[in-house]
Amino acid sequence: MSKNILLIGGSHGIGNSLLHLLHKEHAVFVASRTTEGLEGLNATHIPFDATTDDLDTSKLPDELHGFVYCPGSINLKPFKMMSLDTFEEDMQLNFFSLVRTVKTIIGRMAEGSSMVFFSTVAVGTGMPFHTSVAAAKGAIEGFAKSMAAEYAPKIRVNVVAPSLVDTPLAGRLLSNDKKVEMMSQRHPLKRVGKAEDIANIASFLLSDNSTWMTGQIVGVDGGMSTLNIS
Repeated sequence: MSKNILLIGGSHGIGNSLLHLLHKEHAVFVASRTTEGLEGLNATHIPFDATTDDLDTSKLPDELHGFVYCPGSINLKPFKMMSLDTFEEDMQLNFFSLVRTVKTIIGRMAEGSSMVFFSTVAVGTGMPFHTSVAAAKGAIEGFAKSMAAEYAPKIRVNVVAPSLVDTPLAGRLLSNDKKVEMMSQRHPLKRVGKAEDIANIASFLLSDNSTWMTGQIVGVDGGMSTLNIS
């Protein structure tokens, strides 16, 4: 059946890839700062900056069957070079803006609906230089599990935890062939992720094919979190 799905962020990267998977069969509402990437797609745009705005719900239907929060950050520095402001900014974008948006739309989530958030492999697998992003994404994982418990069986809540994905957000880390090769070799599957890899899992979690899944952290990371090939 056609579903009403709200994407927070859908103009770039994983969110845009997910929109391409969903827009032909579902009514998709994209809340983002720009309409870039939405051209020619069947989606309703809602101007929204997750860091500053309250979501305008006037364009949303009374019932939502899916909700995905895509905004994120990658600040990788030694802890001694990481300012407190960076920690606060990462927490605001990744976690507090998510919570504020969920507060706004939770009353519209239908029976049997699904919420999908994004974390990182660095939460479950300690990695140097990830202190800020791992802290913010770790908050999301704890929040999601508590929400899944509180709202079961009405709403399912799951988290996708990727490793490095080739998106504009990761552009600095993958800015030339040498960097891409180096990052690829760190993964057992010998490549970095593609936006489609993550969007496919998010689409599955929104679908009726995952109706017995909730409270899960789904690793989509080329084997990095579970395989040691060194």
